[in-house]
This record gives sequence, structure tokens and C-alpha cells, in this order.
Amino acid sequence: MPSLKPPGWNRLPRWGKILYALAGVAVLVAVGVYGVPALQKPDTCHDGIEKIGGECIGVDGAGYDFGTPEISAVARAISEENKRIANQPHVTVAMMMPLQSDTVGLRRQMRSDLQGAYLGQRQANSGEGQVPKIRLVLANSGLNYGHQDKVVGTLLDMARSDKDKLRAVTGFNLTLDATEKAVERLTENGVPVLASRISGDGIANVDGEKQRFPGLARIIPTNGSAAEALANFNGERGRENARTVLVYDTRPDAYDDSLARAFRGIKETGPAGPADMPFESPGIDEAGSTGSQFEQIANNICGSAADTVYFAGRTLHLRIFALTLAKQTCADRHFTLVSGSDAASLRQAMSEKDWAQLRGDAGRAKVTVQYAAPAHPAAWDTELAAWTKQWKATHHREPTANEHPQYLTEPKAALDALNDLIQSTNKASTDLGSTPNLEDSRTMLVYDGLVTIGTALHEVQGNDAEQTPSLADVRQEWSKLQSVHRVRGTSGLICLTSGGNPYDKPVAVVELNPGQGASGTLKFVGLGWPTGKVQPKNCVIPSGTS
Repeated sequence: MPSLKPPGWNRLPRWGKILYALAGVAVLVAVGVYGVPALQKPDTCHDGIEKIGGECIGVDGAGYDFGTPEISAVARAISEENKRIANQPHVTVAMMMPLQSDTVGLRRQMRSDLQGAYLGQRQANSGEGQVPKIRLVLANSGLNYGHQDKVVGTLLDMARSDKDKLRAVTGFNLTLDATEKAVERLTENGVPVLASRISGDGIANVDGEKQRFPGLARIIPTNGSAAEALANFNGERGRENARTVLVYDTRPDAYDDSLARAFRGIKETGPAGPADMPFESPGIDEAGSTGSQFEQIANNICGSAADTVYFAGRTLHLRIFALTLAKQTCADRHFTLVSGSDAASLRQAMSEKDWAQLRGDAGRAKVTVQYAAPAHPAAWDTELAAWTKQWKATHHREPTANEHPQYLTEPKAALDALNDLIQSTNKASTDLGSTPNLEDSRTMLVYDGLVTIGTALHEVQGNDAEQTPSLADVRQEWSKLQSVHRVRGTSGLICLTSGGNPYDKPVAVVELNPGQGASGTLKFVGLGWPTGKVQPKNCVIPSGTS
């Protein structure tokens, strides 16, 4: 057997021989107890991106697509913008969300979100001499934010780094307990968070109270505010005349729970409808036995006098329930199915067969799906035309430019600017994987989020191009983005309260319209306001709100 002693063994002092022997024992123990992997480097998907259970977890701003081909082009576009501003004063902003999925529809949604992020980055970086610029990085938190803890750790290191200068984290497209933990840890450690797509009431500060998430800003109404906006929009319908029933998912889910609470909180003075009807799904994107559960629930609704159904559940289950309800043989019955912002992705999941089923044999919609979307591209033109028509009827003349309501004209101008940016991006042959489709609101909301972060950074920076805004500077700036410093968002005016909540932010009431062709459309119906009235002039937040 060959000797395991190193060269010069005999010349080593006794203590040196003992240390060498102990080191050898430690290696053998590691191999014996933990196996060979204990001596190997972590498995990686890409530089700095760790492979964990088949997922590619980590943070990248150099064009890596995390193995998702649908986002390859837009990830490269973000990387090119990062290179363009690399030699200018800049800070880092992270887009944190799941970036891998086995479902084609979800991967397309990721692309829509990242297209909004890229376009928002471009808009924030567009001002000549306006600094700091935004370097955008993508942070894959894993399926359902399952690896958020590891990614948040990386982001906290980047916030402390003089090289990265991370100054805000955005993204957050799902209301989940894991999302809440990520937001909580980031804000506890002083990192500003801008939530553009999570609507759960549990991930929000309560105005006038101690902030649970110090440094959190939101640009989307909570489920509670959206439910109020829907109720205000529908007026007496669903209160005095309609009979309603709540169908809700009992699976623990922050979005579903807050939506169910919001619907229960809608005060109704009309005749009582049936008792709440629960179902249980196995997961956000899993059908399980929901089809058979929905058959029984739909039968019971059909046997009642209910005509309006409040649905507190995810998009997959909403689709299954709508189709199940449409199959019922209730004579000449029409149902209105009302849900929350997650339903904005419903149209992408509908097939030609699904549309035909919603239409029924008579060609008229048996079920109308209505929900409070965070935005819709037709909102401002439609509402402005209706406002102008009413003005002319009472004033007998065309309104002047100054007489048009800014709560409509300013968001319209912002949307026009976004459409111009999309066209210029196409003309420049910048590949984003597809031409952004604004109808499901995802691109608009994420774009508004980056524009809001850019506004905060530029307001803090002022004329001092040499001084990088601190984390505290950005956190403290959120509540100042109101009145004169309101943000003109494509989804509406963004005026943030002391708790970082959007004051009286409108929701776009949207209906799934089966139409007459192979596929239906999302039909914009009108704007709903959480307070029951439009935002005040200049978006000055009334006393007592915050």
C-alpha cells in the first residue's frame, strides 16, 4: 500500500503532523457522512445561477433566460439597455418573480411582464442628462416563490454592495404566503419594494397605522378596494335586485382569502341569495377534482334564484367554473360571474371550444365573466369620449383642452407614450419575443411600476449627479409621489399615501365577451372607483386618508 504521508513528513514537527492528520480525518468524514457532493461545487445553470431541483435560481442582468425560451429575446433587450447605460451614473432595480414554468400560458405571461419591465426601464432612462439610470436585473424566485429566501439573500447583498447599488425590488406577480415573506424580509432590511401586480390585502400597509412593510409601495388596488370599486360601478345591481352567492376556494391562498373577505364585505339590501359555496383546489395551476365539485355547485346555483356569482379563486378554476355553469340547463337563465384581478389572464387560457360553450346554442352568452382589471388599453379613449358627449349635451359646445378632466387625459397621454415607445422599439428592430399586447394589463402595470421607481429616483437625485440615492432616500420618496409629484401611469394616476397605497386608483371593469367568431375578446365596460367618485383635481389626497 503506497504511503499517504506528504513529502518532508519526517522533517515536520510533531504538532504539524497532528494538524495534517486531523485535516485528513475531516476530509474522510465529509466524504463518508455527506458523500462526494460535499466536496463539489453547487450545480449551476449559468454563471451565478444555481440549479436547485431542476430550477435555475438566482439573479442575472446579462441576458440569461433561465431556460425559458419565451423570455430569451426580452432578456437580451434588457441586457443591451444595461450595457448602454453602464458608463453613466446608475443604480440597480430587480424584477423578482418566477421565471420558469411547464405551462405555455404562464411563460407567455412572464414575457408580457418582462416586456413591461424593459419598456419601463427604457422610459425611465430616456431623459437626457436625467440620472441615475436604471440597470435592470431579473431575479428568478422559483415556482410559487419557493426559493425566495435564497434570492432575497442575494438581493440584500446587492443592496449593501457599492458596485450593484440595488435601490428597489419590483415584480411580485402572485399573492402568496411566500411572496409576503419575501416582501417582509426585504422591507425589514430597508430595501424599497414596489408591488405592481399583487392585489392581496395582506401585503399592504394600513394607512394611519404603524407600517408592517416599511418602504412598500403599491400601484394596484387591493382586492378589498377593487371589490368596492366593482360594487360602486354596478350601483344598485347586485344590491337591491340581484341575488348573489359566493363561491370560494378553501385552499390556503392569500389572494383567494382576501378576495373572499372583500366579497363578503359588499353590503347588499336586496333579497338574500344562497349560502356561501366552498370548493377546494389542489394548487394554483392544478385542476384536481374541481370539475366534479363545480358540477354540484352549479346544480345548486341553478336550483336557486341566484343570478350573480362572486368567485374567489384563481384563473384556472374560474375558467372551469364558468364553463361548467354555462353547461347547466336552467331555462333561459343568464349568470354574471364576478372575480378579481387574477382573471386578467383568463382570455389567454380560452380555446375556441371554450368560447363556443360560453356562447351556448342560441349564440348569446349564458355566462358573463366580469372582473376588476388593474388596467385596460381602451379605458381612456372610451371614458373620454363618454365624458365629452355628456359635456356637449349640457354645455352645447366642445370642451377646451383645459376643461378635460386630468384623471382621464393624463393616463391617456401616458398610454399614448407607451404605444409610441412600442412602435419605436419595433422600428429599431429590437426583438422582445412578440409585439406587446396590452389587453391583459400585465405589460401596462409593470411598465407603470418601473416608471414610478424612475420618478422616485430622479426626484431624490435632483441636480446632484454625483450623489447616489440611498435606500432610505427612495423609501421616503414613495409618499411624496402625489399632488404635484403624481405619477402619470397608463393604468391611471398614481398618488401614494403615507402607507404607500394608491389613493382611489380606478379599476377597469372588464367583461369576457364570447362574440360571434372563433375567439372572444375582453370588453372594457367602464371605470370603477374605490371611493365611489373620481380622484380629486391634481390628485391631492384628502385629509384623514393617510
